[in-house]
Amino acid sequence: MKVALGQMQICWENKRVNLEKAERYLELSAERGTELFLLPEMSLTGFSMHTERTKESEQETIVQIQELAEKYRTAIGVGWVKDTGALCENHYSVVTPEGKMLDYAKLHPFRFAEETEYFRGGSSLPVLEYKGFWTGVQICYDLRFPEPFQILSKRADLIVVPANWPAVRSEHWKCLLKARAIENMVYVAGVNCAGKMGGAFYSGDSGVYAPDGTTLRTELIRLPGACGEEQVQLCEIENDVSRRRERFPVKEDRREDLYRKLQKETQEL
Repeated sequence: MKVALGQMQICWENKRVNLEKAERYLELSAERGTELFLLPEMSLTGFSMHTERTKESEQETIVQIQELAEKYRTAIGVGWVKDTGALCENHYSVVTPEGKMLDYAKLHPFRFAEETEYFRGGSSLPVLEYKGFWTGVQICYDLRFPEPFQILSKRADLIVVPANWPAVRSEHWKCLLKARAIENMVYVAGVNCAGKMGGAFYSGDSGVYAPDGTTLRTELIRLPGACGEEQVQLCEIENDVSRRRERFPVKEDRREDLYRKLQKETQEL
């Protein structure tokens, strides 16, 4: 499967401008045979806590993305804000040309940036089968919590991690993406935003990590006038997860019952 990581500089809280830029990259990616085009977390707004401006009650972004998926014959991953009342949810959806959809709500709102004041955490780990891959999603701060990755990896071959992860913690981002790929023996695709936005700087550092932790080689696409960090990375991935796990069966040595027992004993201390 040919995957494109849309490492965009997001125009702050401007859905129209960001959608137009995403489509320009989509068109260039589609010409190169892309089958899965991934955008960062909160793709069309940036990591804004102004939910009164960004929230959606009618899935407007999904409707527009579905049209683009059909037009360019590629699945598209997009982040958006769902209106759920007093607190919103930080969503990421993967929409296929055929209309199938994975819709995930971020489990762990980022308390450090006061996301917990405006967003509630999700409670499910959906997966989607597409082009021979079972795919799951974790969003940005979720990357710091390994347990959901272990649960997802029981079904998923590929875990997508869209983010707005600032450059000041870029080493954490790269280290954790690699670790999640290795410890779960899955492909992990991290797609971050780029450039200056909302008072922060984002270095991008997107990449696809193989189950052994190696970073896949990519072809780059850039638009004229884009900031230095903005780019789309194209790479090809083969679903060899089962074969890798058979050769190195670390997953078979996990002791889930023991872990639960130890956790219970610790809580009772």
